[in-house]
Amino acid sequence: MKIFWFIPTHGETRYLGTNHGARQADFVARHSAAAEVVARESGIPASYMIGQAGHETGWGKSEIRHRDGSPSFNLFGIKATPGWKGKVAEVVTTEYINGEPRKLVAKFRAYDSYAESFRDYARLVGNSPRYEGAMQQVGSVQGFAAGLQRGGYATDPQYAAKLSRAINMTLQLQRAQT
Repeated sequence: MKIFWFIPTHGETRYLGTNHGARQADFVARHSAAAEVVARESGIPASYMIGQAGHETGWGKSEIRHRDGSPSFNLFGIKATPGWKGKVAEVVTTEYINGEPRKLVAKFRAYDSYAESFRDYARLVGNSPRYEGAMQQVGSVQGFAAGLQRGGYATDPQYAAKLSRAINMTLQLQRAQT
């Protein structure tokens, strides 16, 4: 059976595709409670965090996993830098070097739960001077996304535009779920 999703936007109806919208809607519903708790603590809107987690994981389709296939619970693609003392998952990822995509193996942080992933993300973005510009723009989807890109959150030169689309999709899905 095929499922078609239509999301109203400013009086229009927009077609989201077959089963594609169902995965996104499920992802938003599944992570809303944890994101809302962290949003109240951090000031980062839950929709921004869920949208970014959706973008980073392909709406749950491409989550970072350990070699044995178990989940890392890393929804944000946060790398395990040398100072990280927690668990790690090593995976092949795409990084943009001088504007060119390259495949390489990288270490990513691993958590015991999705809630822990949301908390760590909020700590990273909320407490790092690199992302101060993003935190000053929490009232603007595009401003927040551009602030993350300027801070070096991702190497994809189109990251801010892609992230903005994912956050806006999350906002639409949240409105449709209420």
